[in-house]
Amino acid sequence: LGTGFGAIWGLTSGYAGGKFDLLSQRLIDILQSIPTLALALVIVASLGSSLNNIVFAISIGLIATSARVVRASAIVIRNLDYIQAAVAMGASWQRIVFRHVMPNSFAPYLIIATAGLGVAILQEASLSFLGVGVPPPHPSWGRMLSGLGRDYFLIAPWMSLAPGLAIVVVVMAFNFFGDALRDVLDPRLRGGGRR
Repeated sequence: LGTGFGAIWGLTSGYAGGKFDLLSQRLIDILQSIPTLALALVIVASLGSSLNNIVFAISIGLIATSARVVRASAIVIRNLDYIQAAVAMGASWQRIVFRHVMPNSFAPYLIIATAGLGVAILQEASLSFLGVGVPPPHPSWGRMLSGLGRDYFLIAPWMSLAPGLAIVVVVMAFNFFGDALRDVLDPRLRGGGRR
């Protein structure tokens, strides 16, 4: 959710340029200066600990990164010769954005979105571990770590190790998946040295 909104924001900011881009970048700078877990804690503490509020809090923290990546990609694409030629031929901005800029910005967005999934899992587990995460009866690895897992760690360590390992494995899987997507989608890496 956050990476999608950030991608739209970055695409708009990068293609529009000018004062809107400058203002957007200052807002993104402010958003990135706040630690995401602290921001999520404040939002959840203010709005209450419900599933929707936690999704909202985690999504807010993911906006800035995806907006920056997609903005940078949109600026590079906007300045390419074929885009300038399309503008000179009278193509509408909607056609240029939807036909050229957005599809070519999709690969970096997809990579950052998979990394965002890992970050979201870690943030949810952290919030639940601290006691402000997903409320029962919804399952949460963070709550499993903080509840009985912490109380019985010396007697039954698997109660903490299983959710901890699950978090590590899933987050690493998303990161490896993002790396594999980068390798497949990046045209500079696809060539493989052929001339």
